[in-house]
Amino acid sequence: MKRMILTFVTAGLIAGTTGITFADDIHQRKVNQQERIGNGVKNGTLSPRETANLENKEARLNHEIHHDRVQNGGNLTNKEKAQVNRQQNHLSRQIYKDKHDGK
Repeated sequence: MKRMILTFVTAGLIAGTTGITFADDIHQRKVNQQERIGNGVKNGTLSPRETANLENKEARLNHEIHHDRVQNGGNLTNKEKAQVNRQQNHLSRQIYKDKHDGK
């Protein structure tokens, strides 16, 4: 009986920390991408137009994440997490492309 309870408690802790870790990952990627945009502005590899475009995309993504969390009591569903990950991947590729386009 004790072993079964310990198993459930352990599983609950693992499941609970996984959601927190993913939320931290979303936040950390957001911070990293903002730093990459800032570095591109500082070293001149991003034009003002490219910077504005990337910042607008980042703002729309942040607004979408906030909206989804409000609808779900502060959490994202697994489907929403996957969608956010795809959108962050796309934005990351766009940052790379804009920084390395030779303009």
